[in-house]
Amino acid sequence: MVKTTGADVEGLRRTTFANGLTVVSEYMPHVRSVALGAWVRAASVHEVREHMGVSHMLEHLVFKGTQKRGPRDLALALESLGGSLDAWTSREHTAFQARVLDEHLPQAADVLLDLMFSPLLRAADLDLERKVVLEEISMVEDAPDDIVFELHNELLWGAHPLGYSILGTRESVGALPLDAVRALHARAYRPGNVVLSAAGHVEHDALIDVLEAAGWAALPGGEVVRPSVAPASTRRGLVQHVERDVAQSHVVLGGLCIPYTDPRRYAFSLVASMLGGGMSSRLFQRVREERGLAYSIYSFHQHYAATGMHGVYLATSPEQVQEALGAVHAELEDMATHGLPDEELTIGRSQLKGQLTLSLEGAGSRLYRAAATELYGDPFRSLDDVLPLIDAITAEDAAAVAAEFLAPASLTTLTLGPGPAR
Repeated sequence: MVKTTGADVEGLRRTTFANGLTVVSEYMPHVRSVALGAWVRAASVHEVREHMGVSHMLEHLVFKGTQKRGPRDLALALESLGGSLDAWTSREHTAFQARVLDEHLPQAADVLLDLMFSPLLRAADLDLERKVVLEEISMVEDAPDDIVFELHNELLWGAHPLGYSILGTRESVGALPLDAVRALHARAYRPGNVVLSAAGHVEHDALIDVLEAAGWAALPGGEVVRPSVAPASTRRGLVQHVERDVAQSHVVLGGLCIPYTDPRRYAFSLVASMLGGGMSSRLFQRVREERGLAYSIYSFHQHYAATGMHGVYLATSPEQVQEALGAVHAELEDMATHGLPDEELTIGRSQLKGQLTLSLEGAGSRLYRAAATELYGDPFRSLDDVLPLIDAITAEDAAAVAAEFLAPASLTTLTLGPGPAR
């Protein structure tokens, strides 16, 4: 009934059920809780344009009722125990997560199974939830610091699905047929297309027993068809202005970076952190502290399976947009040309190690780290494995990623705010 494949590594254990479901876990003896999450390999990057937002809609609809629980029953099942139940849709995966006390793991396993594999998916629920998602879209449209990212993402990736809105558009959501939702569930919500991850106060063998008792091992298997994703490249050097009646101008500039499993990931994270990762970063110090050109300014990056993107966000008064962009370009150009001096490199290594260590004190971060070993084929590394990799980042490593990805001419810029384009 259960087949274990692959060798366990220190800190991580892995089991594959006969139906194709992969289970990974990390035991944390010092906590009293368990985080249990399930990742489905289906999201916005796998959609067709006319059904944009269908993965997110399905994520909503499963909470409208199952064969044995109504919406309120689903909400109460774990909240009444002091736990939580959540879900989200990203560009590459749809995820469902429960957080409970260790003694309530059986209830969490049962609720996730019911939610994901036995939803009713009724027409009346789609009509109702369609209104909810349209309100969610309105919330994004009313928040300039949200919508500017949506518009920049579309400009950056062009017609590729990485440029699609995860929520969908008013047109696609308004016309989304129930058949498309049901077809996605039938195709993607199969054990072989799911990674189940756990982190917290549960040993792996006990987790497997709980999952078997809940019925995860008894789910029917069958062939899994995963839609292909076309290779993606960003559009470089574009500049676009979107006029909007708001008090500030919101700016995003960004471009291509490395995929999740690229060995340069730590070097890139270090460079991005030094550029705009906190109050001590170059952008915060130069643009905000020294010149008073913005209140909010930071860098960001996202690694996908086959590519990645990074960028800078800032908000400033319309009169200062060009000056602020000039200051940002100067810092980008300096890093791209000269890399990092030894002092910043030392600070960057220390900062990155501290951030990683602190993040891994939480079960949620360890849950995702364990899942990523399967979702991206990324080798599991303990903290003791990763810290030496960060210490080994050289000035040449940092300079190389900065030169390849930070040059202002390679980035695409979108501004949103009052006034005509300039």
